[in-house]
Amino acid sequence: MSQITLQNITKRFGTVTALNNVSFEVKHAEFFVLLGPTGAGKTTTLRIIAGLTKQDAGSVAFDGQPVDTLPPADRDVAFVFQQYSLYPTMTVYENLAFPLRAPLRRMKEEEIRKRVTETAEVLRISHLLQRKTARLSGGEMQRVSIGRAIVRNPRVYLMDEPLSNLDAKLREALRVELSHLQRTQGSTTLFVTHDQIEALTMADRIGVLNHGCIVQVGTPEDIYDRPATTFVAQLVGSPKINLLNAATDGGVITIMDSDVHLPACELCTDPANLPCEFILGIRPEDVRPDPAGLFAGEIALTEPLGVETLLHIRIGRQTLVSTVPGISPLSRGESVRFGIVRERLHFFDRTTGVRFSE
Repeated sequence: MSQITLQNITKRFGTVTALNNVSFEVKHAEFFVLLGPTGAGKTTTLRIIAGLTKQDAGSVAFDGQPVDTLPPADRDVAFVFQQYSLYPTMTVYENLAFPLRAPLRRMKEEEIRKRVTETAEVLRISHLLQRKTARLSGGEMQRVSIGRAIVRNPRVYLMDEPLSNLDAKLREALRVELSHLQRTQGSTTLFVTHDQIEALTMADRIGVLNHGCIVQVGTPEDIYDRPATTFVAQLVGSPKINLLNAATDGGVITIMDSDVHLPACELCTDPANLPCEFILGIRPEDVRPDPAGLFAGEIALTEPLGVETLLHIRIGRQTLVSTVPGISPLSRGESVRFGIVRERLHFFDRTTGVRFSE
């Protein structure tokens, strides 16, 4: 497997800049997830790596060797598309065997049969080998599509939102299978998605892409616990982080338009680090109902989800979202006291949205 390096990649389509000076590295045998909203440039990035689209500037290298002049067939990458790229009139076996029968490979049928059989066992589709792909379910077709990629044993796997068309339970099952497969095979995988759950649960590292720019690269823990911008903070985490206008004065943080006043942390005591007004980020799990809590509010809305309940707590003209385990006995209109985990607060610039250094 290979290491992938993108250096200063820029791509324009007419007046639209799809990628703007993008640089990042996917390490050998790493599961790297490129996370971003629709239109961020994720698919364009994959197509440039695969050689299907030519960048306007910058370079792509595998194991330190530039591949910009190589055609797609010579880059030895496997591309798993969002839409199933299968031949509906062929059986599952024939679909899996198809890439192995390319003239450049000249593989013997005995070796083809062995690889197809092993791949089918790994993906648990052995019982489907003689079935036409037109008769498969969505989950079965996606397994076959993934099988067409891994049967080749390529240098790099590129996966373009391969789970987005599946129902929630099947997505969860295939997330587990793909993660297990990548780790047992030690494959270098670049997986793109707009789903933050997929990113957090599958990735060794995550690169956050927005409007064609890399905003942050880090482990799932880095991205969640230390988001570089308000964009990253909102993109990762469900329910979304509370972002509130706040101010500091005399060592006290005040959430504007509320009666919530927090003792300042070490970051807040240094005027060089924090201006008078800023954006305060509080994860919902760090807003904790507690009869002995320092703060008071009123329940504006409850959302029971079974494993947890979302509480919308009105504090003056602001609202905080809190998560509590199980089904909460609190109901709309009730008063509630709560605490805030001060050590886990996030501070962002009001103009740029950039996180203040700690």
